[in-house]
Amino acid sequence: MNKISIITPVYNGAKYIQACLQNFADQQSPEAEHLIMDGGSNDGTVEMIREWATQHPNVRLISEKDKGQSDAMNKGIRMAEGNIISFLNVDDYFEPGVLNRVLDIFSDLPEPSFVCSNLNIWNGDGTKRHFNKPSRLLLPEIISNKFEWPYNPTAYFYHKSLHDITGLYNIDNHYCMDYEFILEVAKHIRLRYVDEVWGNFCVVEESKTFNSHTGAIEKARQAGRELREKAKASLSEEELRFLESLLTEVPVAAPKPGILGKLKSGIKGLFRP
Repeated sequence: MNKISIITPVYNGAKYIQACLQNFADQQSPEAEHLIMDGGSNDGTVEMIREWATQHPNVRLISEKDKGQSDAMNKGIRMAEGNIISFLNVDDYFEPGVLNRVLDIFSDLPEPSFVCSNLNIWNGDGTKRHFNKPSRLLLPEIISNKFEWPYNPTAYFYHKSLHDITGLYNIDNHYCMDYEFILEVAKHIRLRYVDEVWGNFCVVEESKTFNSHTGAIEKARQAGRELREKAKASLSEEELRFLESLLTEVPVAAPKPGILGKLKSGIKGLFRP
């Protein structure tokens, strides 16, 4: 039976942790666990989680110093009892019913699989910032930087066993460790897209994302360029031709799928062909 492990890395997140815990609880998914990887908070976050966990046995807390967000994510992956992984940052949230929906979809998927959906991106004042629709997910399409990729893990889920192929998150990448992981996944399997809204990503002033967008955006962009160039070296000749066609807008047929399992009937219509 499939089980989902939702991992929340947090450090001094007292302002948001109650809503985060409640959002997971509201999913009402008995086949899901919530792992809170706290980096040693001193603002009351830990005490709030401990009190919550006494009433919610599917919530587990680890509080210890770490080497940053990627390190906390990796610790959570190692501890995860579920075979399906996602992350819930403390200031983000899932749409209602997403976890049970994901369990239903994954029941008919080969392992390993990666499935993403649409994402709402919100400003700190509650206004809509962007709608992320990552429907073009072949590796050359991601490398081309002409299409959207999955911006936040509240809108994507994957088999834990993918890390046996890709390795864990890069603890030296502090700007776009998730983008690096997605590029690596796309080298090995075809990412699957479902045209539904699953996640909500909040860009608030206290967050690392806000600070990177305002104070260190060029570093993030440079890291992305370097990752795309590195991934380009893994492309086949057919994929390189397709990438060139995307960059020059000269039509070329998309490359054939790689190591994809066949989808069972009833699920195939969900995904972009």
